Amino acid sequence: MARFSIRFLGCKVSQTDAQAVRERLLADGHMESDCADVAVVNTCCVTHEAVRKSRHAVSRAARTHARVYVTGCGANLAGDAFAGMPANVRVMARRSEETPELVAGDVGAIGCVRAEARLDRVRAFVKVQDGCSFSCNFCVVPLVRGSSRSRRAAAVLGEIRRRVDQGHREVVLTGINLGCYRDREASYTLARLLREAGAIPGLARLRLSSIEVNHVSDELVAALRETPTLARHLHVPLQSGDDRVLRAMARRYTSTTYLRRLEALGDFNLTTDVIVGFPGEDEPAFRRTVGLVGAAGITKVHVFPYSPRPGTRTAAEDSVPAAIKKDRGARLRAVSHAACIERWRSKLGTDDVVLVDRPGRGYGDDYSPWLVDAPVGELVRVRAGAVSEEGILAA
Repeated sequence: MARFSIRFLGCKVSQTDAQAVRERLLADGHMESDCADVAVVNTCCVTHEAVRKSRHAVSRAARTHARVYVTGCGANLAGDAFAGMPANVRVMARRSEETPELVAGDVGAIGCVRAEARLDRVRAFVKVQDGCSFSCNFCVVPLVRGSSRSRRAAAVLGEIRRRVDQGHREVVLTGINLGCYRDREASYTLARLLREAGAIPGLARLRLSSIEVNHVSDELVAALRETPTLARHLHVPLQSGDDRVLRAMARRYTSTTYLRRLEALGDFNLTTDVIVGFPGEDEPAFRRTVGLVGAAGITKVHVFPYSPRPGTRTAAEDSVPAAIKKDRGARLRAVSHAACIERWRSKLGTDDVVLVDRPGRGYGDDYSPWLVDAPVGELVRVRAGAVSEEGILAA
């Protein structure tokens, strides 16, 4: 029996991929431990900084574990991102679906097989789709994850039921490009999957991790509004609010289209991703991005400084100085924080149901952060009494 540890870096899809490896090792009879012989590091490569952090995590693990398995996006990045690592580091460059079996086969199974593993987090993440076929000029994800592909609806719904039976009250559906979800044999779109998942007995709340604005269709909006368990929050990546920059990025929408598609969700808490300092982004272009964030009613903005990635069409381009990227990032984060505070204040005197996911903290239906005094894992009804810099204080 091997003792193992699992760590992931990056997005929620990376988290679900790490969980798949964890479940396979537990099923093979191995034991999860803080004092482990084997480490699995599921890596990220979306930016240069993500690769640096992934290398650091692998290097640290190599000093304290007999074997280290490098998995995830970073393991599939061109240019050998983990060159020069110690001899006990093994880079598993495979698709996410193949990784659990590959790692488990190398670790080796034992005779004793353990019962089904429960997730180690309050909120359950269920991957329904992987890969992307959009090929934006800056994005390395299609190169490391492959083209879009979907899980069968029956498998997704079965996993959600299993997570609910394990005690998870909230489930988040994840994917690289969720709007591309299709189970053509069973005639499922994402909207149909949402409706059926939301109706599973015992599930209190269902979320989408993110959705491209191209996929915010009338059918999807209807499913979001007509499924009571679906949370009133949507994360819709923007990347830029300037049409010239959007064209250079090879995004498939304009600023006008972005605003129009979100009009029907004006009461939702909308969050987004923005890249600052993309090649050719000047000050007027950045200001148009800030203006669009305000016009769309977006609150939380995840800001990323542009980072050229190997193998992409803009890999050799990086014309905006680092100092300007840093300045624009700080300005946009300040705008985002002010928008969050404004939304939190609008909730004063109103009630919400909060899932407590760590001591003293949790998230409401629209993913607003709350400071609450309740047991971790509980869904509690609270009233907004005040607002701090960190979130809404329950009365």
